[in-house]
Amino acid sequence: MSEPITPDLAYHLKTASDPNLSPDGSSLAYTLGWVDAETVSNRSQIIVLDLEKGSKKELTQGVKDSAPKISSDGLRTAFLRSVDGSPAQVWIIGMEGGMEDNEPKKVTDLPKGVIDYGWSPDGKSLAVCGDVDPEEADASVGIEGVPQVTVVQRVRYRYDTLGWRGDAHFHLFVVNLDSDETRQLTDGDWDDTAPVWSPDGSQIAFISGRRDDRDFLALSEVYTVPAEGGEPKLVSEGLLSVGALTWSPDGRQLAVVGSDASEGMVLWQGWLYVLEDGKEPQKLTDDTIKPYLGFPPVMRPATLHWTDHGQIFYLGERKGESFLMITPPKGGPSETVWGGSCLATGLTIDRNAGRAVVTASNPDSPGDLIRIDLATGAGQEVSEYNRSYMKKHPAAEMEKFFIARPGDEPGFEIECRLFFPPQFDAASTYPLVLDIHGGPNGAFFDAFVPAQQVLAAAGYLVLAVNPRGSSTYGTDFMMAVLGDWGGEDYRDLMAAVEHVCQQPYVDEGKLGVHGYSYGGYMTSWIVGHTDRFKAAVVGAPCINLHSMYGTSDIGISFGEAQWGGSIVDATDKMLERSPISYVANVDTPVLLLHGDADARCPIGQSEEYFIALKRLGKDVEFVRFPGCSHLFPRMGHPKMREEYLVRTLGWFNRFL
Repeated sequence: MSEPITPDLAYHLKTASDPNLSPDGSSLAYTLGWVDAETVSNRSQIIVLDLEKGSKKELTQGVKDSAPKISSDGLRTAFLRSVDGSPAQVWIIGMEGGMEDNEPKKVTDLPKGVIDYGWSPDGKSLAVCGDVDPEEADASVGIEGVPQVTVVQRVRYRYDTLGWRGDAHFHLFVVNLDSDETRQLTDGDWDDTAPVWSPDGSQIAFISGRRDDRDFLALSEVYTVPAEGGEPKLVSEGLLSVGALTWSPDGRQLAVVGSDASEGMVLWQGWLYVLEDGKEPQKLTDDTIKPYLGFPPVMRPATLHWTDHGQIFYLGERKGESFLMITPPKGGPSETVWGGSCLATGLTIDRNAGRAVVTASNPDSPGDLIRIDLATGAGQEVSEYNRSYMKKHPAAEMEKFFIARPGDEPGFEIECRLFFPPQFDAASTYPLVLDIHGGPNGAFFDAFVPAQQVLAAAGYLVLAVNPRGSSTYGTDFMMAVLGDWGGEDYRDLMAAVEHVCQQPYVDEGKLGVHGYSYGGYMTSWIVGHTDRFKAAVVGAPCINLHSMYGTSDIGISFGEAQWGGSIVDATDKMLERSPISYVANVDTPVLLLHGDADARCPIGQSEEYFIALKRLGKDVEFVRFPGCSHLFPRMGHPKMREEYLVRTLGWFNRFL
């Protein structure tokens, strides 16, 4: 007999991520993550799967091992390991389970750890990316046990999830595995990340932001530097932001995901380009596909593959679905190899371009590894970690549909996803919760979202809408929200609610609304403009756009891109579109959920809203999550993830 999905699902699910194929495609290394129920902590280790025999082996037994990468000869695997909470370092282990002493060997010892790395083509060196902090290098500063002041001289002195940055910057190093020598390759008052070796091992390409206005704008470029050391060379002139890169097989060109838009919004809508010395960047894709990027620097950059057969492989996104794409480097139509109703992230392809593996989630599964035959496009699941749980706790049924608002241009439609409770009966009535994504340029995919599944399992209809501003629907659709938060996006959401409420199975007297980040902004905006909803859960919101400008870690770059000017130029607009300005109109009971280490939408935003609501005698509760950054509902401490879902469900149960 089936059971409902409950807020403790994090303790029962496992994640398979960071897939990396051996050069011949016979073996797959990946990170297996799970929650240790005894210690209530996140754990991860490296697993190797023999794709021919189907057998698995535990390559490592670490507490926090991740990001495996197999050497070019297929005999060794490097990975990142954090020991006792220390910064992650690169370790290497033989593919048969050990080196000479059958134990992994630590090969880096950077003071602030390693966030990314890559093997040289000959397997004799590693390019690694790590933090360089000039203050920590000065041992004469401070006396142990005596508090010291901190001096801030740049805008980007902190970054959500990464924490305090001060004057630290990411830079590149080369590690000689024969001599154990570590040599710093880049320096300066900027970040250098995402190192990728050229095929002959002579150059390393990387992403950097070296413009004079780098502190204020989210812009980045591609540089190359000799692996033996030298002056970096800018190779992406004409592009304003870049998020992923790979070399051509002959080493003469680079394929990158980038953008020439002044807003620098490559994360939300980039294009595939080819770069060649002395030539303008060649754009290969259009708005019909959005190359996947991930969320750098918190998550490692997405993977591009330029094969010896002259094709560029990458993960693309379109209308809330993911695809494995091929684009010819000389231009021409892009082709879909595999994909559809899923959210795909990690990608790896073997040397002969015969096989690929991706990590994919869909509405019925929280994520598995899928092997793809590149000749036929056939996909096969090769990991089954969550099958037994999902069989006993089936996911909610999902229905997709589009709505068109009167007055919009033909073809301008809003996509919606409606999740149904178990044993749904159209002759009965159910409460409805509107769920709103972050961004505003994020998007809901055909994917497994814990909050949506928990609410549906508890008997709620859950409506997930991608209003204008959402990514994966083209640049015009995404840009339509700029300077108009709480405008047409709000009307899109309300139109979707009204559309669903026409169904006889919706109890219009029991409507709730939940959102996180920009979704939290929109939830608080909604309850300040309508009393249609009887309960609201507001997660990590932007409440006061004026104060967000100076307190968020991306307040300047993001705020100016969204509102078209600085805090001086756009003060009136920011206050007009801030939910705090409409707090007196709120009659809906509000639950605020916020991590107290959130640098993206600082907890002061919820504090402002809570105090204003409380002072006005409104029904409000404020839950603070200690030590939690902005992304904690996805990747934070398991107890905090569980508590977020418990509190959300409890609030709706109380008022709906």
